Amino acid sequence: MPATAYTIYVIELSRRVFSENRRFREANPQFNGVLQCLYVGMTSKTPRIRFEQHRTGYRNQKGHNLSSSIVRKYGMYLRPSLYNHIQPLKTRAEALRMEETLALELRRKGYAVWFN
Repeated sequence: MPATAYTIYVIELSRRVFSENRRFREANPQFNGVLQCLYVGMTSKTPRIRFEQHRTGYRNQKGHNLSSSIVRKYGMYLRPSLYNHIQPLKTRAEALRMEETLALELRRKGYAVWFN
């Protein structure tokens, strides 16, 4: 059985998320409105499949919601130029660290970013 690889992905969100979602706004006090609002995630699927899961409110076999309500409501499209440089990662722990690293890097550049 091939080893699972994890991919980091970025979704551009509607700017409405900043005005309508208090938690998103509070997580991004540095945001000045110039760049975009983004969601950073990681997946063992392709970014396209994961984006569709978010948008459709995907639930696993146990009924747990595995989609982000922020992406479901505000997700617009994938931003591969912001994640294509990151190679697939071998473990979930590595992917979670890289998800946070990229999210914080994008915040430092002036984006408003949500990640889990």
